[in-house]
Amino acid sequence: MTRVAVIGGGITGVTTAYALARRGVAVTLFERHRYAAMETSFANGGQLSASHAEVWNHKATVLNALKWMARRDAPLLLSPMPGWHKLSWFAEFLAAMPSYERNTIATARMAIAARAHLFAWAETENIDFDHRRAGILHVYRERAGFERAAGVSRLLAQGGLQRRAVTPHEMRAIEPALAGDFYGGYYTDSDSTGDIHKFTSGLADACARLGVACRYGADVTAVAREHGKVRVTAGEDSTLFDAVVICAGVASRALAAMLGDHVNVYPVKGYSITVQLDDGASRAAAPCVSLLDDATKLVSSRLGEDRLRVAGTAEFNGANYDIRADRIRPLLQWVEQCFPGVNTRKVVPWAGLRPMLPDMLPKVGPGKAPGVYYNTGHGHLGWTLAAATAELVAEAVNRARD
Repeated sequence: MTRVAVIGGGITGVTTAYALARRGVAVTLFERHRYAAMETSFANGGQLSASHAEVWNHKATVLNALKWMARRDAPLLLSPMPGWHKLSWFAEFLAAMPSYERNTIATARMAIAARAHLFAWAETENIDFDHRRAGILHVYRERAGFERAAGVSRLLAQGGLQRRAVTPHEMRAIEPALAGDFYGGYYTDSDSTGDIHKFTSGLADACARLGVACRYGADVTAVAREHGKVRVTAGEDSTLFDAVVICAGVASRALAAMLGDHVNVYPVKGYSITVQLDDGASRAAAPCVSLLDDATKLVSSRLGEDRLRVAGTAEFNGANYDIRADRIRPLLQWVEQCFPGVNTRKVVPWAGLRPMLPDMLPKVGPGKAPGVYYNTGHGHLGWTLAAATAELVAEAVNRARD
């Protein structure tokens, strides 16, 4: 194989194109937008969080979803509208519950492996992405959540990640700006944060320098096996490649079906706000350490000196990009409650669709047909896992060339 198409210009597609190009593969990157990283990789929570590797296939998630169904501002919102895609996804989600522990450990290992690649690439290509290596602090308001987190920590430790329990007093020392009453927390000093859009854009520029043909504004409408190769059609252009890697986020399911594969990605909407810290008082009152609040399921990251990103919620409502005020409001209220000194006059809301597979593990590697590969379905951990999965799929493609 010498000519490979990568479909999707988000974090998974760009890292895949880069990993392939470094191996001497001739890569064409297809992205339907004018630039890289304009959808789910645009304004996520910013966390490079191995400590967030716990998969959702647990009875606690199911019970919370049922409990929150009547709340429009719930951390997890399930639209009651029926649909085969949604029903099939949840059936597979429930079927994966016995693999909860194994999949959580596997995700932690993958997240740790991703760090070395991502940091090395950023250094090699001189990418400034507001990287902050200050750790991530998980905070718990009640004893039950804190004690359940102890079990999660034991699973993460089996995956090679160490995070330590901290008292409310220690939490204040780690992040003095945090206001409110908390039972305790867990701190992972090896985790970090950064701007996914800046990183992906910088790595896309590096791809171009390495010879990747970046086809922006090229919406792929069809992929098909043909005479031992793969035909990719975008607009009026149709080209044969030796192989294709599907990194198309929530569009991956439809593309996989064209190639005879079942990749049951569901679009799980997440929201974020970016608070502009335009005055000195707000910059001083904003957190420097990244947080995850267990009660609200919200995360925060400081991006540079003048931005605070707050993100979260999971909305199962199909391919819907609408930014709902009732879903943004809890994020804004969280900032006002936890960091009352931060001025929230200037806030930019955003929503993106996380490509999530039922077992919460990404689909990485070959499909049924020769020359077909996948690197998709990372859910809420695309930023955390992408560098590792890109290396895995690039190595698989490279082996097939030999």
